[in-house]
Amino acid sequence: MPDHQPDAAPTRWARLRAAANRAVRSVRSRVLVALVVLTALTLTVTGILDYVVDRQRHADQVNESLSRTYAEVVELAENGVDPATGEPFANVDALLRIALQRSVGAPDEGFLGILGTKVRWLAPESVALRLEDDPELVAIAIERSIEADGAFRETVRTSMREYRLLVLPVASSDVDRGALVVAFDESTAHAELAAQHLWRFVIGIGVLAGAALITWIALGRILRPLAVARRTADEITGRDLSRRIPVEGDDDLAALIGTLNGMLDRLEQAFDGQRELLDDVGHELRTPLTIVQGHLELMDADDPADIAETRELVLDELERMGRLVEDLIIIAKASRPDFVRRRDVDLGELLDTVLLKAATLGDRDWRLEARPEAAVRLDPQRITQALLQLIGNAVTHSEPGSTIGLGGRVDRGRGEVRLWVRDEGTGIPEDARRRIFERFEQASGMRAPGGSNAPLIGMGLGIGLSIVAAIARGHGGAARVDSRVGEGSRFELVLPLEPALPPLPPPGAAAPGAGVRQDRGDGPSDDGGTGA
Repeated sequence: MPDHQPDAAPTRWARLRAAANRAVRSVRSRVLVALVVLTALTLTVTGILDYVVDRQRHADQVNESLSRTYAEVVELAENGVDPATGEPFANVDALLRIALQRSVGAPDEGFLGILGTKVRWLAPESVALRLEDDPELVAIAIERSIEADGAFRETVRTSMREYRLLVLPVASSDVDRGALVVAFDESTAHAELAAQHLWRFVIGIGVLAGAALITWIALGRILRPLAVARRTADEITGRDLSRRIPVEGDDDLAALIGTLNGMLDRLEQAFDGQRELLDDVGHELRTPLTIVQGHLELMDADDPADIAETRELVLDELERMGRLVEDLIIIAKASRPDFVRRRDVDLGELLDTVLLKAATLGDRDWRLEARPEAAVRLDPQRITQALLQLIGNAVTHSEPGSTIGLGGRVDRGRGEVRLWVRDEGTGIPEDARRRIFERFEQASGMRAPGGSNAPLIGMGLGIGLSIVAAIARGHGGAARVDSRVGEGSRFELVLPLEPALPPLPPPGAAAPGAGVRQDRGDGPSDDGGTGA
């Protein structure tokens, strides 16, 4: 046999023990145990209290019956007559005889008539409890009848059973003395009561077991989404985050599963973004590294001109790699809360500054197409960065001397700020516009300016436009493009309008028109501008 066969059984037992331990420690088991323990404790306490109350109720009923018997005998002795003579009772013997004849006891109640120190009268044969059959009880009753000055009630225990005893002395003279003895069988009553509660206990255990089984099944159905979530989480790997947990119902667990699925969505997006970023970075860095390595390998170390040319090319490629790394850092910061830092900005002055910087980027007909006179809240550095990026792309994909327009508009009706850069370049194919703001996307089909049919190899859009989109999203807006191949493109930033805060009044002075912003400008939308 193979060597590993002897270890198969211990391995199976280990797996079974592990599964049993997981089952014991599971939420389902703990909830069930808690419910069963709480229910059992409640049933036990309730059963004990019920038993105590039933015993006390029985004791009260017995005492009430003894008190009623006492009252009947007293009434008979004081106001009754002897049926044989029609006169009041002449002696104790006659009174005891009539009292016992009229006695109708409960099934666990017995009677005796004692005259002097002997049993004189017995209860009718219909009375089930025969007190005369218990000599110890008879002796105790005779002793109490002699010693007691009045009615005597107590609980006594003999070798046969326990009784609740009433001894009612009756006397017509010092010589004519006797007693009526009434006793309840407490042992039988207590045994019957205990048997009833024992059956209740057994039935309670059965009900508890059935309830536990039903609860176990119900908990399994209720907590099934958690088990599915655990199995799904076990099956999810770093290479496959596409699995999702099915959501059933609309309760708290369904909301939790929905939250977990949302977390998985975010994790999948983060992992996919990370993989895409690494792939894109590897692709983008591999090209300049290959160029640098190839030129260094082919460089003639004895030719100063070749060395200078190679040095210039290497520095240019390293500079391009440095810009790529800086752009990646910007993209990484785009998800941080402090990526955009808003402050009050004069939108017209901001466009003037951007146009002044853009004039150094190339020989173009620079125009400020619309200059709004409005103060808004935005991040001037990020907006300047985005506009210059769009202008740089416009310069790259347009001919010298062509027009590049810059402008802005405040639309208070829609609550928007629109900033745009327009060029007369090569344009962007329709299929590329949908993904042009993604990282490292190059619009296929774009041609170099000047009528050349060569595609723009090495002049892709890279991550510049993704930075523009990130800046727009950081302001709560979006980046858009409208383009026609061969006619040019118009890139636009659409940002939510956030008016500038009103100036604070000087200390101690009233603030007239507090809460109302005083606009600089001629109206809700100013499209006026001057050509540059």
